[in-house]
Amino acid sequence: MRELINKNKELIKYLIFGILTTLVNILCFYILDKLNIDIYINNTISWIVSVIFAFITNKLYVFESKSLDIKTIFKEGTSFLGARIFSYFVDMGTIYLLFDGLRINKLISKIVSNIIVIIINYIFSKFIFKKKEGNI
Repeated sequence: MRELINKNKELIKYLIFGILTTLVNILCFYILDKLNIDIYINNTISWIVSVIFAFITNKLYVFESKSLDIKTIFKEGTSFLGARIFSYFVDMGTIYLLFDGLRINKLISKIVSNIIVIIINYIFSKFIFKKKEGNI
């Protein structure tokens, strides 16, 4: 069992922090919904908050990219943001399809969308945060 965990350590950490990022996103979405913020403005604000959280946790804890070199942070940050912008449009499109198109509950639409986005984001993040020997 320990060998299986060690072999899949990165994926397990990604799932843990992915769940936490999703909770941040959904909690923010829920709070803004209670304040009667438009669903698309709400989703955008929730996305921004969760992307900041995800960048920090993915960089430091999941992919263990410890470099604090400005050039590395800028490169990782711009790549991360580019990938997240792509998944943002997938998120918005999914919500539009489910909520406006199929008339599914807002929160259910958001949860389904997040499942799709988690998978996309893992694939992109794996290539953005590359472990390097000697990362500090």
